[in-house]
Amino acid sequence: MSTHAWLILNGKSTGDEDIRAAVAELRARGHRLDVRVTWEAGDAARWVRDAIDAGAGLVLAAGGDGTLSEVAAALADSEIEAAALPALAVVPLGTANDFATSAGLPDAPLEAMQLALDTPARPVDLLRVEADGDVRWCANLASGGFGTEVTVETDEGLKKLLGGLAYLVTGIARLGRIEPVQVRVHGDGFAWEGGLIALGIGNGRQAGGGQALCPDAVIDDGQLDLTIIPELSGELAGTLGTLVKEGQRAALERSAERARLAAVTLEAAQPMTLNLDGEPVQARRFRIDCVPGRIRMHLPADSPLLTQPS
Repeated sequence: MSTHAWLILNGKSTGDEDIRAAVAELRARGHRLDVRVTWEAGDAARWVRDAIDAGAGLVLAAGGDGTLSEVAAALADSEIEAAALPALAVVPLGTANDFATSAGLPDAPLEAMQLALDTPARPVDLLRVEADGDVRWCANLASGGFGTEVTVETDEGLKKLLGGLAYLVTGIARLGRIEPVQVRVHGDGFAWEGGLIALGIGNGRQAGGGQALCPDAVIDDGQLDLTIIPELSGELAGTLGTLVKEGQRAALERSAERARLAAVTLEAAQPMTLNLDGEPVQARRFRIDCVPGRIRMHLPADSPLLTQPS
């Protein structure tokens, strides 16, 4: 590795023996690798700034989707052109690892880190989210409605015990009390208004431990994928039956409104919650723009999230 790399590690994973062994192995091979641990809000952004100042060529985000989002947001907030920023790679250590799963990244830390060293970085998009004037970034997927409530309410202990299955268990427990969110959604050539039970705005494809709300999304096309699941009234049981028998994609095709746009605006009479890579944000109005090629990322050459192979 001719490049100076920084590993930004989620503090919850400091005891992970596999990541410790991977760091030791790469250093033993002569690679220059600095490790920084996040412990409280703002740490990831601080370490990214330090990595930029140190001239790092690669930043490895080691954790779940939240860690990826924090590191990607810090890179985007730097206002430095993508070509001059350190490239980003993901070492999946979280509970669900939705982005890593969609991207086809290796589960083993050493393999994920080696992939970053062996594979050229590619320009990828980020979602810029303006929530009642407050600007945030989203690397994977923004979700709303029933899916968001499930993700927010899922117990941390349950996630540790069951992994991604915990979201399904929580979702089943909530089925009897789904309340549609009334919202107006519009973009260039697209308009929809009504009550929805789930919403996905994808740079990536899935969230909430495997909810593939945007199953065709890619992260280098300059567009976001929009999926709206309206309130289903009497069709709810039929859609759930389709989900069980034929899978989630078939259920989406049966019930969802879908579009691919450069930007989308959401307007609700009451404050609604969007889950941005695991972080709930509440507002009455959201404007989401896909910013093409905002950062560079190391991904498998055949990653499903890329429009074309390297």
